[in-house]
Amino acid sequence: MSPSSIQDYLTYAIAAAHRKMSASLNARLKQHGIQIEAWRILETLEAGQRLTMGQLAEVVLMNPPTLTKLVDRMVSDGLVHRQVAQADHRQVNVLPTALGKKRMLQIRQEVQAQDAEYQSLLGQEEADKLIALLRGVVQ
Repeated sequence: MSPSSIQDYLTYAIAAAHRKMSASLNARLKQHGIQIEAWRILETLEAGQRLTMGQLAEVVLMNPPTLTKLVDRMVSDGLVHRQVAQADHRQVNVLPTALGKKRMLQIRQEVQAQDAEYQSLLGQEEADKLIALLRGVVQ
């Protein structure tokens, strides 16, 4: 059985949903002067883990050189700072500043509002199933 159109491919459906959700979230975060990737960094750092740049790149879905450039901008904007890792002085941890934590709380509301809209559209049970299914694909 062959798909009748590109929309019948799972890969396409996921990509189309990602594109729509990212565009919407990007518009929300743009009002705060924050990119989606910067939100991912701040949200990850908010959890309090001390991650190396390599670990952070993996979690926030970025390649290391791009992450480095974005972190450089975030340091300049006063949202994060770098610190030599305690375990291995050759590595660097990125930590949120007080301003970064404050901005994270502001933009988290935007992200949660968008999530609530999609959860309302799908229904909580279906949204939870979708998250579980997509986590299964990633693992």
